Amino acid sequence: MGCCSGRSVLMFFCALQLITAVERQVFDFLGYQWAPILINFLHVIVVILGLFGTVQYKPRYVVLYIVWIVFWVTWNVFICCLYLDLGGLSKDSDYLSLGLSSHRSWWKDNGPGCESRNLPTTRWQHLESPARVSELGCVLEYQYIEVMHSFLQLFISALGFVFACYVVNIFSEEEDTCLFV
Repeated sequence: MGCCSGRSVLMFFCALQLITAVERQVFDFLGYQWAPILINFLHVIVVILGLFGTVQYKPRYVVLYIVWIVFWVTWNVFICCLYLDLGGLSKDSDYLSLGLSSHRSWWKDNGPGCESRNLPTTRWQHLESPARVSELGCVLEYQYIEVMHSFLQLFISALGFVFACYVVNIFSEEEDTCLFV
């Protein structure tokens, strides 16, 4: 694979990361989840810098992108663990809202196929707790939607990391050959 095709693939993954990060940002705004909003914003900035570095042959920007991807992968693993209640984390915590609001994932109330939360009072009498109401009739529970978002980010980031390392290697080889000429 030549330099141009490696750069093209990295640009494709950067563009794909931008699209999926902006989509995720919209739903985080709808749910007032401030920590993901801030980190998604930083992610968009660094991906744009990585894209710029790839287009303009600036390896330092691509290296910044590589370092950021390591943090981004860690963040997405944290999100997966949080929503799956792994490692002592709980999806009911206020980590993502930074304790500033009581809002949670937008998908909790607006997931695909979820019925309305306005239940007749006779049905309330038979339920053990109101927390079960949010999961009635949902095709896919909200925590799995959030985990799928994070997994998609992990997958794209892993491929972007590999191609970014390849592009930095190509850039450094080109610099070495220019020095000997």
